[in-house]
Amino acid sequence: MKRAHTLLAGSAVASLGAVGVALVSQYRFDILPCPWCVLQRAIFVAVAVACVLGLLLRSRGGRRIGASLALALAACGAAAALWQHFVAAASASCNLSLADRIVSGLGLDALLPSVFMALASCADAAVKLLGVPYELWSAALFVLLGGAALAVLRHP
Repeated sequence: MKRAHTLLAGSAVASLGAVGVALVSQYRFDILPCPWCVLQRAIFVAVAVACVLGLLLRSRGGRRIGASLALALAACGAAAALWQHFVAAASASCNLSLADRIVSGLGLDALLPSVFMALASCADAAVKLLGVPYELWSAALFVLLGGAALAVLRHP
């Protein structure tokens, strides 16, 4: 039980940390987010919420619910990051994309524009950190979060 709690808590912190890094990149280094970047931010927040839910429910079933949600969200996040890398970053405009429709449909850009408003096209937002595109760092973290969720689900 302690291992599951540690994995869920660590995943929540890592997810929110990823959003924090994105915000520092945006506001300190002027790296503006595209719609797919913003969608990934939203998914990281949702993964954190799912993990906290798993912690708050305090039962094996509760942990499994939180981990299952986190696993599904991590898969969606990895898919969004890979789509951004292989498809959206190659297009001149990602305006009115699926990512745009999801974020605006949820009202996140209106609710908290400083975090969830897309300010650049996908091609303009293509930035590397240590020679690796940001979206691939994001995909890697989503894979790790999914692995942690699987570990919680496998834990008795």
